Amino acid sequence: MTHPASKVAAIQMVSTPVVEENIATARRLVGQAAAGGAQLVLLPEYWAIMGMSDSDKVARAEALGRGPIQEFMASMAREHGIWLLGGTLPLASDDPERVINTTLVYDPQGKHVGRYDKIHLFGFSKGTESYDEARTIVPGKTVGTVETAVGKIGMSVCYDLRFPELYRAMGPLDLIVVPAAFTYTTGKAHWEILLRARAIENQCYVLAAAQGGSHVNGRRTWGHSMLIDPWGEVKAVLAEGEGVVAGELDPQFMHGVRESLPALKHRIL
Repeated sequence: MTHPASKVAAIQMVSTPVVEENIATARRLVGQAAAGGAQLVLLPEYWAIMGMSDSDKVARAEALGRGPIQEFMASMAREHGIWLLGGTLPLASDDPERVINTTLVYDPQGKHVGRYDKIHLFGFSKGTESYDEARTIVPGKTVGTVETAVGKIGMSVCYDLRFPELYRAMGPLDLIVVPAAFTYTTGKAHWEILLRARAIENQCYVLAAAQGGSHVNGRRTWGHSMLIDPWGEVKAVLAEGEGVVAGELDPQFMHGVRESLPALKHRIL
């Protein structure tokens, strides 16, 4: 199915430990994206809470279908008549000490129509910098795709970006989304090159919404939210600070890339 050209937007934030503050920021930025004509809007990972410690998000975990974070996302989709992909929020798990780091998808009526639980959990240790998401997050098990008005979307989160086999398991896509909170260290080294590689090898658009700046908890995230086309060209980017990155998905361009260089048809495995 060929979709018409459409406008998409990624929201970049510098989220705080206070959910209500982050909701107010997201409300303003999603409204700005919708006013600019975006039909689909992507929030960053951990948009609703970047706690003083990793365990802070456990206290704000919501059951599926209930809670202020989900109510806000549903109302934004409905109010603006957009597809909203809710970055990630902490969903309650069977383990009281850990949450599920989940992307929820809402249609323009505000209905929850898709879900992806982050599969690959980030671990990094170098000098004084150390992260271990498995301490507070239960990993997902299922590949996530969703059909929308802008095409078939493959869902992934942050560290997933390093695992190309995840995207291969999704089949042909129109758009890959990557809500993220890449650290400054790893982002500076690998963020753009990995995003562009995923666009090139899957011959589709990639929309990445990042945390981007110095947070209250002392963490610094890389930012550089961007839209990349199927040829691997960066079409729009925001280096640091909160804001909106927007651009167009052009299905004709994507099909042209696939016809002139039919790499997806040439696959053996």
